[in-house]
Amino acid sequence: MGLMMNHPKPGDISYLKFATESKSILDSLRRRAQIMTDGFNSCQNVVCNFTEGAMYSYFQICLPKRAIDTAKSAGKEPDVFYCLKLLEATRISTVPGSGFGQKEGVFHLRTTILPAEEDMPAIMLSFKKFNGLLQAVM
Repeated sequence: MGLMMNHPKPGDISYLKFATESKSILDSLRRRAQIMTDGFNSCQNVVCNFTEGAMYSYFQICLPKRAIDTAKSAGKEPDVFYCLKLLEATRISTVPGSGFGQKEGVFHLRTTILPAEEDMPAIMLSFKKFNGLLQAVM
């Protein structure tokens, strides 16, 4: 924390290394955010805005009536049920938007963009397969 609050300045011996590493990290976060945004938006019934300045990606999912009914019969909010099933099937952790006071009948999920960049394509493929299966079955 001290380094970020009082980072090396131009002319300091460690400035070049600090600047290079900082740029590399921020560039990777930007690429990961883009992979997730593109991945979510390529899925049926999912909409995601580009993540800027955060480590979380928020996306909206349109759940079929049958999925909503199944969740309610299990005693769960539909987005909570979706998150649990997604976690069980893929090990992808998401947070349901119902915990943030979302509008009735609209379902949002939150997930992090922090997994390793090289793992992101596989994560998004796994999500896409899960979501496609859910949409086909329900």
